[in-house]
Amino acid sequence: MPLTHTVGHLTITALEDAQGPFFLPRAEAFPSATAEQWAQADAADPAAVTSGGDWWLRFRSYAIRYGDGPVTLVDAGIGPAGSLAADWAPVPGHLPAELAAAGIAPGEVSAIVLTHLHNDHMGWAVPHDSPFTSARVVVQQADVDVYKTNRHSAGQFDVLIEPLLAQGRLQVLSGDAVLGPGVRIVATPGHTPGHQSVLVEEGDESLLVAGDLAVHMIQLLHPDVAYASDMNPDEARETRHRIVRQATDRGATLAVSHLGEAFHRL
Repeated sequence: MPLTHTVGHLTITALEDAQGPFFLPRAEAFPSATAEQWAQADAADPAAVTSGGDWWLRFRSYAIRYGDGPVTLVDAGIGPAGSLAADWAPVPGHLPAELAAAGIAPGEVSAIVLTHLHNDHMGWAVPHDSPFTSARVVVQQADVDVYKTNRHSAGQFDVLIEPLLAQGRLQVLSGDAVLGPGVRIVATPGHTPGHQSVLVEEGDESLLVAGDLAVHMIQLLHPDVAYASDMNPDEARETRHRIVRQATDRGATLAVSHLGEAFHRL
């Protein structure tokens, strides 16, 4: 059974679409990291490093359900064979099977929040591959703008945005928004201009589904460490410092996309 975490009446389920090695040496992904920082990160998250020193990633989505109500899915994995992530990620993913193991039918997913439009987070939301045929897909305007003006880069606009627009299933936000009881969007820009996270709160409990706010334990331990794939490293660093500080002060849990373990308490 997939791992779950509860916040009041809300259940957050970690769904692993796949796992596999990163396509670059990790020293190139985090060029400013020191040997001491790597040692601390490896001790804190040993599942993210192989015996040969490679970066081993999990590719996760999270399902959020309030009581017995409909499900909000945060991120949609790498997708099936032939998806946009197939040139580097270990496709096919098995998100539909993970949902079934968690007792969630595709028709129960009423919304899919994409933390950003990188292809390892959107695979099963692409209409021609998706089992979620009626779910609205929630993105930020800033990310839509990026892929509208750079359509040659990865195909996100052609295979995701335009078909969803045609089906009337795209919800475009500009900043924070309430999704439902205890669930809201929080803008966390930097990794992409429109990167967003999902905050789950009830009473004194909270959890943040963080997307690629921090892609490795080294960035939770040392928020200054930049990731080479951040579109705006300075903004990403500022956002990471702010969110890590807020999560620590509140005693919140972070639900992360790529670390060895799904849930982290700071």
